[in-house]
Amino acid sequence: MAGGVLNGMMEFMKKLGAPRLAAMGAVSLGLVGFFVYIILRMSQPQMALLFSDLTLEDSAQVVKELERRQVKFQLRNDGAQVFVPQEQVARVRLQLAEGGMPRGGGVGYEIFDKGDALSSTSFVQNMNQLRALEGELARTIRGIERVQSARVHLVLPERALFSRERSEPSASIVLRVRGGLEPQQIRAVRHLVASAVRGLSPQRISIVDEGGRLLADGAGDATGMMGSTVDERKAGQERRLREQVESIIASVVGPGRARVQVAADMDFNRVTQTSDDFDPERRVVRSTQTREEQSSSNEGRGDGQVTVGNELPGANQTGAGANPSREASRKTEETVNYEIARTQRTEVIEGGRIRRVSVAVLVDGIYARDAQGNVNYQPRSAEELERIGALVRSAIGFDQRRGDQVEIVNLRFAEAPQLAAPEAERPWWMVYDFTKEDIRYAIELVVLLLVSLLVMLFVVRPLLRRIVAPEETPTAALPAGSTGNAAVRTEAAAGGETGERGDGTVAVKAPPLAPTAESPTMKMIEIAQIKGEVHQASLAKVGELVEKNPHETVSIIRQWLNDGEPK
Repeated sequence: MAGGVLNGMMEFMKKLGAPRLAAMGAVSLGLVGFFVYIILRMSQPQMALLFSDLTLEDSAQVVKELERRQVKFQLRNDGAQVFVPQEQVARVRLQLAEGGMPRGGGVGYEIFDKGDALSSTSFVQNMNQLRALEGELARTIRGIERVQSARVHLVLPERALFSRERSEPSASIVLRVRGGLEPQQIRAVRHLVASAVRGLSPQRISIVDEGGRLLADGAGDATGMMGSTVDERKAGQERRLREQVESIIASVVGPGRARVQVAADMDFNRVTQTSDDFDPERRVVRSTQTREEQSSSNEGRGDGQVTVGNELPGANQTGAGANPSREASRKTEETVNYEIARTQRTEVIEGGRIRRVSVAVLVDGIYARDAQGNVNYQPRSAEELERIGALVRSAIGFDQRRGDQVEIVNLRFAEAPQLAAPEAERPWWMVYDFTKEDIRYAIELVVLLLVSLLVMLFVVRPLLRRIVAPEETPTAALPAGSTGNAAVRTEAAAGGETGERGDGTVAVKAPPLAPTAESPTMKMIEIAQIKGEVHQASLAKVGELVEKNPHETVSIIRQWLNDGEPK
């Protein structure tokens, strides 16, 4: 039995021929490779972002650690992005963070963990300390929002021997940011670096972004930061007021449904004023000085004084009974000093004062759906616009004395908002919270299925039909007679169809044999039955031709007899 099956298979392969067998082998290999690729692609895990914006040093360290831990990964964007399987993202991040990776592309204080400090010179130690300080500062600055990368350069001059002059340290920072930094963020960076370096003042720090735009200069001016020019500072002030107004209006009318423009008239003159005020009504005793003088004198002859009268003979006797004369004087002087109340004031008015502010606000109306689902527009009421105007005036610090103006206008926007559909009309796919990775993975699967279907329809199916289709059976023709009439030709094939050609020739076309899943013996029996039916149909057709064309048939038979044997 097995020998019969094997013989049947060999016979079937011989009937197919070498070209068809080669084509079948090529198609089989192609299909196997194609489906293996699809299976491998669909069985691969979904990759998620592990780290982005990595430097080459950090990327090399991360890849080395992933290879050591035998974690699958993908590198994209020239190594700046590392992808790992989605279910392993959290675990791998924790493991790498335990090892201090990524370090941010700079060298920190870990530089002192390696090397022999005894064999290092003081110059090398100082350079390592400077590099470590710069690296640690860069890592800290990268923790600020919108800062992607940072590079810090410190200049710490050494004081020369026997020199009284001392140079101040300075620093320069290059930032790579997403969008732009606010002025307060720039000031925060300057003070952060100045606090970490001894003797460094914030005014000695220069900050530049990746586009070469100066965010803060280090010329020593406290105001030398973003918006140092008149136009930039004015634009920054207007932008700040516009954002404040838009944020408060958007909470009322909705995001994107209001347009705000602010024009600020600013005074950038720096004024120093000194004033002295005297108040005569307010007197204060500053000092009091009192001087008092008193004197007295006695005049007479018995007072023991040496005079000419006393020296005369008999003077004592004559003047002993005389009464002496007395003189006394007293003088008092007082000086009082008063101080008038005095107020001395010095004011320094920095540039950048707002002289006048003008605000123009354009507000869209109200959109609502009716019962038929149409979107209708309705303008806002005057009371609502007045409330919005009150909010705007409060937000900008409205001052009527300086001539501030606020204009609120309600007009319909050219583009209507996209109103959310009701729950009943919402598509089913909006119920699920698909992420970007899920959508991309679904698109890849759909593309693979479409490619597989196209390959099956336009490549595999035609090749299989061509391989399985049998070869055409040689044509048996009846030669035409000497009279030159039309010849009768038959093409024998299994299960053939008959038809008459344009030249009078009748042909029988055979359809391909349908393969069956039975044994080779049954296949041979079926083939023999089909051939018998074909011969019977051919004979019937030949009989009809003979009945319709008796003269031509006689001519053909005579020619066969003359030739000796039929062809």
